[in-house]
Amino acid sequence: MNYTILVTGPPYGTQNSSTAFLFCQSLLKTKHILHSVFFYCDGVLNANNMTTPAIDEFNLINAWQGLNKKHQVKLYVCNSAALRRGVIEDEKLLNMNVKKGNLALSFQLSGLIELAKSIKICDRIIQF
Repeated sequence: MNYTILVTGPPYGTQNSSTAFLFCQSLLKTKHILHSVFFYCDGVLNANNMTTPAIDEFNLINAWQGLNKKHQVKLYVCNSAALRRGVIEDEKLLNMNVKKGNLALSFQLSGLIELAKSIKICDRIIQF
């Protein structure tokens, strides 16, 4: 089966994102196809490169990046939700008074159209 995962929870403070990550790992271990992960609402904070967990805590942002690197899972971040929460890429800096973006590597800004396309081609969408 083809899956798309929708993450609406932040990386820390709730279980949404960590549960989504564990679910993604399970999907891949059981030979399902994970088409993409779409981060929406507070879920876009999973793409914030400035998030720094304590040394003894699991680094969820690095884990998502590892999932992308190892399995080529697309990590889409809603552009509008990201801008509202201060997550920006370097290319967006032209119109803002900041020196460097904070969109983590492996994540890509996109619109809801990417979510719609993923839903159309996948068998299941699971929201966390």
